[in-house]
Amino acid sequence: MHHIYTVERVARDLGVSEELIQDLTLGLEPEDGVIWVYGANDDDGILAFTDEGIEEVELLLEEHHRVSPSKA
Repeated sequence: MHHIYTVERVARDLGVSEELIQDLTLGLEPEDGVIWVYGANDDDGILAFTDEGIEEVELLLEEHHRVSPSKA
C-alpha cells in the first residue's frame, strides 16, 4: 500500500456525505481496507481507505441505494 484516501476525499469523489460513509463502514476492519490515521495532536483520528476500502465503500453504497433509494 502506498497511498490512502481520507473519508472527506472519498465522500467528495463519490458524491455522498462523510456521515453516510462512516455509518456504512462501522463494522469494517483493516483487512477490508479501512484504517484510522492519528496525528500528533489528534486523539480522534481520521477515517481513511485504501483502494480496496474504496471498492468496499462503493459496494456498500450500491446496497444502501438499492435498499433505501429515497435516502440517496
